[in-house]
Amino acid sequence: MPKLERIIESALYVDDLDRARKFYREILQLETILDADPLCAFDIGGDNVLLLFRRGGSLEPKVLPGPGLPSGEIPSHDGSGRLHVCFAVSEDELDVWEAHLSAHDIPIEGRTSWARGGRSIYFRDPDEHLLELMTPGNWPSY
Repeated sequence: MPKLERIIESALYVDDLDRARKFYREILQLETILDADPLCAFDIGGDNVLLLFRRGGSLEPKVLPGPGLPSGEIPSHDGSGRLHVCFAVSEDELDVWEAHLSAHDIPIEGRTSWARGGRSIYFRDPDEHLLELMTPGNWPSY
């Protein structure tokens, strides 16, 4: 059986792409690597990509043009509800992140100390998605 190696992209669906883009750029300080309505893509640590799609903006398949550009078809997709994404942070930066979020009036909704030794804090983006910052020590892989 072939094995999966890792997750490359994760997607969140947002009601206001401009508002979400601003939050992820300014508050989470993520670097934009693609900005083309109905989506905005952010680099996560040089290893992963977070995609923000305007809700309803990807309901139709996307045909890519080909010669000299990507080619093929991306099937339709969309999502609703309050989703969850967890970002890795170092142990010595978790408290700095908490102070940064507080300075931007973003409330911490929860804190967890994991049995293996990691810690997490939880907060919401403007679309009510639950975001988590986790230090090493929770999962066998992190």
